[in-house]
Amino acid sequence: MSTARSYPLEDLKVVEFTHMVMGPATGVVLADLGAVVTKIEPIDGDKTRRLKGSGAGYFPMYNRNKRSVCIDLKSAEGKEVALNLIREADVLIENFRPGAMEKLGFGYAAMSELNPGLIYCSLKGFLTGPYENRTALDEVTQMMGGLAYMTGLPDRPMRAGSSVIDITGGMFGVIGVLSALHERHSTGIGRHVTSSLFETTAYFVGQHMAQEVVLGEAPPPMSVRRSAWSIYEIFQCKNDERVFVGVVSDTLWKHFCKEFELTEFAADTSLDKNNDRVKQKDRIIPVIKALFSELDKQTLMDRLERAGIPFAPINTPSDLFNDPQLNSGGLLPVSTPQGVANLPSLPIELDGKRTQLHHDLPKEGEDTVQVLRDAGYSEKQIAELIELKVVKALTTD
Repeated sequence: MSTARSYPLEDLKVVEFTHMVMGPATGVVLADLGAVVTKIEPIDGDKTRRLKGSGAGYFPMYNRNKRSVCIDLKSAEGKEVALNLIREADVLIENFRPGAMEKLGFGYAAMSELNPGLIYCSLKGFLTGPYENRTALDEVTQMMGGLAYMTGLPDRPMRAGSSVIDITGGMFGVIGVLSALHERHSTGIGRHVTSSLFETTAYFVGQHMAQEVVLGEAPPPMSVRRSAWSIYEIFQCKNDERVFVGVVSDTLWKHFCKEFELTEFAADTSLDKNNDRVKQKDRIIPVIKALFSELDKQTLMDRLERAGIPFAPINTPSDLFNDPQLNSGGLLPVSTPQGVANLPSLPIELDGKRTQLHHDLPKEGEDTVQVLRDAGYSEKQIAELIELKVVKALTTD
């Protein structure tokens, strides 16, 4: 019996009407897991391809392993091409503003009638409620959902340093899609799955909402937080280098004291329990700071690792290109117009193996011809659609 296994979603057909981050992040998870994801781009290509500044990395990171088809969706012929693709799809993903897909003729009601088994995934700013028709952005919902307040300084809210809500909202979209697909095995009927930015942000800060109920007072920003542990912060070591250290259990405290020869602390029974150590933090931290200031970063990290203590160097994204852990199989060589970008793969393993790059980042309309062939169009029909500028193809070979 062969032990070879394919990716688990290889039999899944996905049609993606998305741009920016949230929608593409949903599609790339499914694509990395083997789904055949066909990205429907405007006739001139997704504008996300041409973003600069902090948006320059959106397209390369969230559109690998997908096929690109450029279609004029406002033309009758282009709409018919898209409908033919949707008719055979298992999943449709869209992240346009409320009402946009309906205006184009691709709303959920019409598409579920066309394809009753279709899982229709909408990625929006808000779920059903008073805000449902508002336009939102990752940063907007970080601000209104309390995450920017918790991330920043007391008088200066700050967004998180990544599109965390877009990305996680997309992941919740995937969870909804997979649950609906599981149900479809028994019902044969699809569902309309919606994930949103604001409610994702609220889910993130739910722990702080619960904290307020438990402690009876509103939590301060994490920058001035009252830590649950006595040692849980960034320490300065030699040569102005820094390391984060977290001693988060009574057992780790014993290992920590043994490794760094803190015999006085180890013998003091008033420090045996975490909550008691927190009360004596002002006594503990100065000793640790003085100790670590005499050690270079590598020596400190080696000793922390030997003792099994959680620690981290203070890295930048640039440092990750050379990270030994990621370079052991966690980076995928994605081709961009500017050169190859080694980018993080999906952060899961299947039978001990990471997902791979099976379709490089597509150029605009790179797969138009093949997708139309697969959909049953003749070479003559494809040529006519290209000539009429209903679709754009990189090549007709």
